[in-house]
Amino acid sequence: MGDPVTRQLGARMRVLGIDPGLTRCGLGVVDGVPGRQPLLVAVDVVRTASDLDVARRLVSIEETIEAWIARYRPTAVAIERVFAQHNVQTVMGTAQAAGVAMLVAARHAIPVGLHTPSEVKASITGSGRATKEQVGAMVTKILKLEDVPEPADATDALALAICHVWRGSTTARLNAAVEAAANHPARRRGAFGRTARPPRGGRNDRPANR
Repeated sequence: MGDPVTRQLGARMRVLGIDPGLTRCGLGVVDGVPGRQPLLVAVDVVRTASDLDVARRLVSIEETIEAWIARYRPTAVAIERVFAQHNVQTVMGTAQAAGVAMLVAARHAIPVGLHTPSEVKASITGSGRATKEQVGAMVTKILKLEDVPEPADATDALALAICHVWRGSTTARLNAAVEAAANHPARRRGAFGRTARPPRGGRNDRPANR
């Protein structure tokens, strides 16, 4: 991995955070190691025109996410979990963009983590009720940026990535432990599951009386 961030960190988790949306879809890549301060790799916003057909807008988002994955090679993707809103049209667009992001990640066999806004806020600021301004200020401080990333979709994408580094690494270890525990009995059955033969000279070795 040739970029300076990776050379500085060595073994790391590289997370692509995605704040889904049709008009603006935030993308942010962060490198992080448990117990260390995460570092910014890239941040941007995908914009699509509202007068375009929804299918074409989703294709544009898909192509951009595909390009980011090819360029930055994330080890995980963090996406905001869609929740019910009063504006049905907005939540539908968000859900569609989130689905496209999950599809692209699955195509590359990259693990996907879904985080609610409250989880992200709590992870970044310590409060699940933090304002966007508070989240932006903490993202700027954590990543040691000079200015708050604009627009807010970019900040939210970075917050998702940071949240996944801090929470997702623990989740991944727990999932790996559960999987190992689930596979262990199968390995034991494979090694010791043969039917034991009775010892020679035992009762079962005697010929049957005719």
